[in-house]
Amino acid sequence: MTVTGRKQDGDEARLLGGLADERASVRLRAGLAIGSAPRPGFVGALVERCAVEPEFSVRDMLTWALTRHPVSLTLPALLRELGSQRPQARSQALHTLSKIRDARAYPAITTALLTDADDEVARSAWRAAVVLVPEGGEAALVAVLVTQFGRGPLETRRSLSRALAGLGEVIVPALRATAEAADPEVRAHALATERLLRDPDSGFEGAVEEAKRVVALGGSGREG
Repeated sequence: MTVTGRKQDGDEARLLGGLADERASVRLRAGLAIGSAPRPGFVGALVERCAVEPEFSVRDMLTWALTRHPVSLTLPALLRELGSQRPQARSQALHTLSKIRDARAYPAITTALLTDADDEVARSAWRAAVVLVPEGGEAALVAVLVTQFGRGPLETRRSLSRALAGLGEVIVPALRATAEAADPEVRAHALATERLLRDPDSGFEGAVEEAKRVVALGGSGREG
């Protein structure tokens, strides 16, 4: 092995060790360095670290570093993570897939992931699915997403509404059908989502409160 080869191997080992350092600042710098000089040997370690990394800023850097590597290497590794028993592994893999934007990942975003019991996994699946859904597949995706109306706290509901609004007018028939649901929380969420679609700059929390008032009064909140 040449001197250059030994140095490269030493640098790789040092950076891989940095990913596991107890200091977040060191892990962050390691992620930056890896993304700045991508090598095949880094992919597995990046994916594994994403599954356990506690710091958001570091996870964000690791995702960026993965996007710097060839999709031929990252895609198979990320798809394997979707079957992990660890929620963060599933969530981070979905998040990274949404950044890579390779449509071949879409079939792996199953109904099970879109309705995952863990809110962070589901939210990541919603965002990834909306980015990756092929033309003509929107209606089937919407049919699954609207089953999640009324789910979780405000932030979870906001994520779902924004994901749906990103699909455009194709969501309107499903929204209006769901606005007739028996559950008032589901009806309010559907109405708030339609308001967000019509006025993307409107605040979601205000849209929810207005929708709840409409539901309480027995109205549909529809215009025209």
